Amino acid sequence: MIVETAGLTKRYGANTVLAGLDLAVAEGSVLALLGPNGAGKTTTIRVLSTLTRPDGGSARVCGFDVAREGGAVRGVISLTGQYAAVDEEQTGRENLVMIARLRRFRRPAARARAVQLLERFGLVDAADRRVRTYSGGMRRRLDLAMSLVAKPRLLFLDEPTTGLDPVSRTTMWDAIGDLVRDGVTIFLTTQYLEEADRLADRIVVLHHGGVVADGTADALKDSVGGTRLDLVLESGEDARRARAVVGGVADGPALSVPSDGSALHLHRVLDDLLAARVRPVSVSAHRPTLDDVFTSLVLPAEVAA
Repeated sequence: MIVETAGLTKRYGANTVLAGLDLAVAEGSVLALLGPNGAGKTTTIRVLSTLTRPDGGSARVCGFDVAREGGAVRGVISLTGQYAAVDEEQTGRENLVMIARLRRFRRPAARARAVQLLERFGLVDAADRRVRTYSGGMRRRLDLAMSLVAKPRLLFLDEPTTGLDPVSRTTMWDAIGDLVRDGVTIFLTTQYLEEADRLADRIVVLHHGGVVADGTADALKDSVGGTRLDLVLESGEDARRARAVVGGVADGPALSVPSDGSALHLHRVLDDLLAARVRPVSVSAHRPTLDDVFTSLVLPAEVAA
């Protein structure tokens, strides 16, 4: 495992942000960390990237202890934070060369690496413009490129597409996918459930500093129920008549019927309703989404609190 934590804790005064966190991340995979604001996502990244010392438990990154071997950890990771950490008064090329020099590249190697990354992230045409003239999407791409100067084994991405328009977000997703194909392990936090669904091999949901769910996107969706058919009838009476024929749960003129998701089951339900002289106004199939997972895990805990 490229990341392993056991009983990881972090407190700020009386506030416990991480409460015994256990994680394991396989090399070459994408792990998405989800959770409401304050769940501990950014704190987890800060501890694993050695920016914050833990108060208890243990954490190892690439085999190195984050508390005792911070220098070794920093040599094999990179971090892209929630906001683009670029120098707006320099050009895109100058930003990349600067990072390469800080990483102890010789000048020719630094310039060559800058060219590689400008090409990879579609920034060649803007390479010699000051970054203050870049769009938000271009800044995020440059920020990601700067994180890759030294070819890290593990890349932390803390809400990398926050504030981006849909086109820029999709471009970033494509770039992240390319990195995974190159063998880079991605540790991602995000507020966008669609982003986790698209990118992650595994999803961990945090709440109040602890893990409340862990699995693939499909497994988490299945955990909150299977596919259902949502029918709207003319009236509450029609919905009750329909329920007597095909089962399910009625709520006013709406009826929700468990389904295996097949076309055969849909046709059977409609045939049974027509035979009973009940005609639905509309029918739609609904498979659980990560939104359903998130709501089922987080909202009950919030209500209980």
